[in-house]
Formats: sequence, structure tokens, C-alpha cells
Amino acid sequence: MEIKIIFDKAALNKKIHTGWGFSVLVDNKILFDTGEKGEWLIENLKYMNVAPGAIEGIVISHDHWDHTGGLCALLRNVEKGMSVHICPHFSADIKKKIRDCGGKPVETGRFQEIAENIHVTGEILGDYKGSPMPEQALVLHTEKGISVITGCAHPGILRMLDLIKNAFPKNRFYLVAGGFHLLDEDRRILAFILQEFKNIEVEMVAPSHCSGPKAEAFFAKEYGAGFVALKAGQTLNM
Repeated sequence: MEIKIIFDKAALNKKIHTGWGFSVLVDNKILFDTGEKGEWLIENLKYMNVAPGAIEGIVISHDHWDHTGGLCALLRNVEKGMSVHICPHFSADIKKKIRDCGGKPVETGRFQEIAENIHVTGEILGDYKGSPMPEQALVLHTEKGISVITGCAHPGILRMLDLIKNAFPKNRFYLVAGGFHLLDEDRRILAFILQEFKNIEVEMVAPSHCSGPKAEAFFAKEYGAGFVALKAGQTLNM
């Protein structure tokens, strides 16, 4: 299985757009999140030799601008009526936006396979600044184990991993990547989270986007060769 990092806060070179957002492409067919700006998303896809029209489905982790900003631009460049997997309690505005831009909102309330070896967790309720924040993650089944891609992990990265482990108890974790939402956490909390990662035997980690430089440095030091520094333009094989 192949994962291409389409958009993130850092890139392999200056020809690739960066910003405060996130987007990854799985096996050149399932796009997870769309970054903060449509023009940048389309240009980054083309830079990585991905024809937008070849994408077969879209998953939105949660209803924040930095994950949905490129959605309309993408929908105008793919097959009309393409499925956009969203949580049931996303806003009416994002559901209307998907329809107005030519897509088909598909609500995923629970674990569901959307392509071969590719699942969404369905809606997991989190919190953002005192308000409910529904979110879902991507779960990839590979020869090396389960890989998890998160947008921001507002429900809590450990809680999300626990739910995934309960859903697939016979599978081990290979890679956990994406936004862990640890920007404001102190070293004590980071140490606890890291130990829990070790306890559930996560082999590789790639915290990025909203994980925060302190958390990224902490994971990098403790995981060593098991740490991956994500950058737009990068391709991971598993």
C-alpha cells in the first residue's frame, strides 16, 4: 500500500505548496482531507503525478477549514457525484457545499470499509474549544499491520487508537500518522501518550500538522528510527 503526503506544513522542496492543513492520498485512489486551499491541492497533486480525475473517493476527517479548504476545487476535477465520506454530525453547511460542488455526501457513523483494505472509523465525538467536534480516521490494512491516518485527533489520539484496536483486536499497529493535536500539552502528558503508544506496540509514528514541534521532537527522540518526519511530496510504502 502507498501513501502520498499531498499537503502539510512542510515539504520536500519549494515547488510544493505548504500551509496549515493536511491531505494524504492512499493508493492513488482515496484522498483523506483536502488541505486549506483548492488551487494548492490541485497543483500539489499534479506535481506528484496524480491526475485528480483518477481519484475514486474522498474522506473528510472533520469539519475544519484546513481540512476542507480544497474540497470544492477537487470535486470540480473529479467524476460528478463522487462519494465524500463524512461524519453524520458534520454541519449542514459542509453537506450543502459538497452537493453544490458536485459531490455526494456519504455519512459514516461506524467502522466501514470504503475500498479494499481501507476503512473509516466512522464518527468519534471529540471537543474543540468547548464545542462538540465529530471526527473520523482512516484505517489501512497492510502486510505490516494496521496503519492509522488522523486529521487532528480531537477525540484524543489514544481514545481513537483504543477504538480501532477494539474493532480489529487481532491486528497489530504498524504506523500512526497525521495530526495528534498535542500543541499545548506539557512534557508529562506527552510522556504518558508515548508510553501508551509503546504499550499497544505502535511500530512507527509520524506526528505532523497540529501535533506541535514539541511533541514531534519528543516522539522523534524516543522512537528513533521508528519516527517519520512527514513532508508534502513524500511517498510512504507499506
